[in-house]
Amino acid sequence: MFDVFADRETAGRLLAARLQELAPRHPVIYALLRGGVPVALEIANALMAPLDLLFVRKIGVPWHEELAAGAVVDGEQPDIVLNEDVIRAVGLTEAQVRALGKLQLTEIERRRALFMPGGRPIPARGRTAILVDDGVATGASMRAAIAAVRRRGPARIMVAVPVAAARTAMELQTLADEVVCLTTPPGFGSVGQFYRDFHQLTDEEIINQLKRRAPASSDPEPSQSG
Repeated sequence: MFDVFADRETAGRLLAARLQELAPRHPVIYALLRGGVPVALEIANALMAPLDLLFVRKIGVPWHEELAAGAVVDGEQPDIVLNEDVIRAVGLTEAQVRALGKLQLTEIERRRALFMPGGRPIPARGRTAILVDDGVATGASMRAAIAAVRRRGPARIMVAVPVAAARTAMELQTLADEVVCLTTPPGFGSVGQFYRDFHQLTDEEIINQLKRRAPASSDPEPSQSG
């Protein structure tokens, strides 16, 4: 039986060791809120890579908020990723979904100002973009993140998670250039079942953790021409 991770920081250190062996070129680490932050922080510090937050907000169908018509992903230029199957099924137009998505940008801007005051999104162009979360179950947020970051011209996209549902990990391998996952245990129910400490992170905790970021390497920036 798989022995669960003690906490997100422990999982992050184990994942960082795996990524150090792979030695990704010009990495930039993107943490999915909230649980991805402590995992990504360990990776960024180990690789001496810049760390940014990736804000993914679901665009719910107005009369069924849990049903995602798409997602808004923060970045140099915020992206709206559409769920075409859902849009067709519920009879919404692309314009309607994009209008709903713009409403989420206000919350994204509030969160970025709270967690990274004065910090501008770090460009992915020409870099190895490493997308990090504390685990993936259905992978909906991660799929939206991959689609958005892909449009920003990275050299490669890597998904790095401590634990994932086996089927989801296989699906993500068709979208990213590489998926680094420490374990895909059987009987996957939720990410939290594979951590002894999986408490809900508060805003204050995230702010304090981000203060622990080590300086990034002084390696020259990749060419903007990609």
